[in-house]
Amino acid sequence: MTEAAYIDPVADLPRGRGKSRPFGAFEWLLAARYLRARRREGFISVIAGFSFLGIMLGVATLIIVMSVMNGFRTELLDRILGLNGHMFVRGVTSYVTDFDAVSARIEALPGVVSATPIVEGQVMASSRSNAQGALVRGIHEKDLKRLTVVSDHILLGTLNGFDKGESVAIGSRLAKNLGLSVGDSVTLLSPRGAITPFGTAPRVKAYPIVAIFEIGMSEYDSSFIFMPLSEAQEYFRTAEGVTALEIMIKAPDRVDALIKPLSDVVGPCCDIITWQETNKSFFSALQVERNVMFLILTLILIVAALNIVSGLIMLVKDKGRDIAVLRTMGATRGSVMRVFFISGASIGVAGTIAGFALGTLFCLNIETLRQFLSRLSGTELFNPEIYFLSHMPAEINAAEVASVVGMALFLSFAATLYPAWRAASLDPVEALRYE
Repeated sequence: MTEAAYIDPVADLPRGRGKSRPFGAFEWLLAARYLRARRREGFISVIAGFSFLGIMLGVATLIIVMSVMNGFRTELLDRILGLNGHMFVRGVTSYVTDFDAVSARIEALPGVVSATPIVEGQVMASSRSNAQGALVRGIHEKDLKRLTVVSDHILLGTLNGFDKGESVAIGSRLAKNLGLSVGDSVTLLSPRGAITPFGTAPRVKAYPIVAIFEIGMSEYDSSFIFMPLSEAQEYFRTAEGVTALEIMIKAPDRVDALIKPLSDVVGPCCDIITWQETNKSFFSALQVERNVMFLILTLILIVAALNIVSGLIMLVKDKGRDIAVLRTMGATRGSVMRVFFISGASIGVAGTIAGFALGTLFCLNIETLRQFLSRLSGTELFNPEIYFLSHMPAEINAAEVASVVGMALFLSFAATLYPAWRAASLDPVEALRYE
């Protein structure tokens, strides 16, 4: 009944008191011995290996998916807000007049970066080869150059002297779809034309292209046209007014705090619209998708934790005789419980650390890996026309990574409690009755 395999660890048991120091060398040595595979315990080791892989892949997948979702949100937010502004002031019944004075008062508010007058309108943009819908935005040259998401991404041409002529700047995908380049003319058709006895006549005019920009978001690159503000006022017949004042602020996430001060400045004649209202459905869908993906991928960790439970239960059954010997030689219930707790928790901790390292490494090199897999498979794995962005973003959030790691450790520790309790509750007499 006594074997040499048990002499060394039991020799570490303090004599007289009949118990070892909690989480002492004896318990760690015995737990490590139980985790090492022997020929007759090979199946238990296989289960432990799958548990380790499950937790590692679960943690890594959660970190990668949450980082990619964060990257998507940040990139889309930067593109959308970088081009469209954080707040808009629009006239209730007519265009915004005296916009220079109103802009000066708005820019004097704390937290406001700029207030830009713009004229917007939908048009049909056409060339000799094609036609498609587009959004024209009239803006001053100085304001367009201050819009770095456009001015820093000019592919062809220049914005210098933009205010002086009847010219436009268009997105790269729009130029490609229409088969146009710098120096060519694009024909714009708008329903806001002259009023005749037979109704409103469409307004048609051709404009030379002086610049082609590429923001990196396909939706905008294929639909935006910038025009000098004075020309846009004439083209869309807004007289001396503008359709809106586009406001940039320092803290876009706290946009609600500026609504009341802004209302006091512009008065009741204007409506105030925030970026959260105009893009509410889009970002709500992103948030819902992010939460659902988190819940679904958490199931991987739960399955891995269940593998730890099953593996430890089998280990307890296999080591019933050993547990009885330890108990008769002085090991307490708490000591036995801690041995099996260490065995199971070691799998979870090792899997969590490996998953954290794998997920972080993957996120830091995700674009390189995407390009490699695209070349290897010969297919476009991240089509910008579908995903709006020209590259795959990933942004690691320390708080979210900490929550994923914490959840993995909690599930791993919780999974060991029942098998460890079963091992500690084993009656030595019953275990050795038939030996």
